[in-house]
Amino acid sequence: MIDLSTLSHDDEAARERLMSRATDMISQTRNWASINTGSWNIDGLRQLAPILADAFSELDAEVRLDPGDPFESVSDTGETETTETSSVIRVSARPDAPVQVIMSGHYDTVFPPGAFETIRDLGGDRLNGPGLADMKGGLCIMREALLAFEAGPLKDRLGYQIVITPDEEIGNFASARALTEAARSGAHIGMTYEPCMDTGAMSGGRKGSAVFDIVLRGRAAHAGRAKDEGRSALEAAAELVVGLEGLNGQRDGVTINVGSIDGGGPVNIVPDLAIVRFGARAPDADAAAWATSEVQRLFARATARDGIHGHLHGGFYRPPKPRNTAQQALFDAVRATGQAIGLDLVFEDTGGVCEGNNIFAAGVPNVDTLGVMGGRIHSNEEYVLTNSFPERATLSALLLNRLADGRLDGAGIKALMDS
Repeated sequence: MIDLSTLSHDDEAARERLMSRATDMISQTRNWASINTGSWNIDGLRQLAPILADAFSELDAEVRLDPGDPFESVSDTGETETTETSSVIRVSARPDAPVQVIMSGHYDTVFPPGAFETIRDLGGDRLNGPGLADMKGGLCIMREALLAFEAGPLKDRLGYQIVITPDEEIGNFASARALTEAARSGAHIGMTYEPCMDTGAMSGGRKGSAVFDIVLRGRAAHAGRAKDEGRSALEAAAELVVGLEGLNGQRDGVTINVGSIDGGGPVNIVPDLAIVRFGARAPDADAAAWATSEVQRLFARATARDGIHGHLHGGFYRPPKPRNTAQQALFDAVRATGQAIGLDLVFEDTGGVCEGNNIFAAGVPNVDTLGVMGGRIHSNEEYVLTNSFPERATLSALLLNRLADGRLDGAGIKALMDS
């Protein structure tokens, strides 16, 4: 077996370059994070997209801004509407090279305008700010690792497709097709730049994820004069929610979480509209199918009530990404590569989901927490460890070197996907 835990001359050169770039990486990430790119803040997303495209144009690659696919969502009035978001940034280099990689990341965050927009130095190599870890820092080190790799002598042996999305935090509905196309264009390995944990631990297996909206409609009536003529959509929704939450614990690894019940109004009107919004997680395809069938059963029960009708929207948009032989072989190679720069990497299975699920579903093994170290993501306490920038960028550059020179057999790992 080839020893991945030692550094070649090309590895040393990449590491030295990236150590010298630490301050610039942090500065660039702060600049990107200063622009609010909440998933529904289309103006902010469209402001940042060309800035990112310009930054990635420094690579020896073609960069383009592609429109995302329109996607459906359920409005607060229970109507299905079509939504469009910002551009999907596509970067392509050397598609005829013998080794091919798909790299992915997102530039949206979970924070709407005004919710969390201040960047603060917490001391102790910690910065607090929106998207610093999740994942504008990850986009920065992806770019820096590629620049370091392309400065070396191996670049003609490796090509890549990069997909940077505007909608990961809401499900990649506008960008899922781009991710699948890039993964199926010959990629051997996938590399995604979600943050790792603040301990340095990385994600192993991931559950699949679903988002559902159930719209229930009843019959309005005067709550005092004609209560018996009304049919309460909220009452039907309440029974539905109890049933949904009751699914927890019935099948190993399946979780259901109701996020909101929208609808209703003045207390003197029988409510004729309720929207139940909820998510589900499942560890494998069979469990996802079971969860879906149970949701359909409970929806059928709700709409069987007298005077209640409605519709079910959504489903499992990200398939599970369990550990298999190919995934484990890739994790082992990443761990050995990390040892070359003093990292003792561990891979922990998680209920979280990301674009790595999409790439795995397209047939490509992938490691999806190559981003910076940080924590408290999806809260106003989100922070990034600034000393992780050169370290994590070096890990990616070394993986690219090893894929290009054959020390890491990307094609061989991908061939294990069916075993």
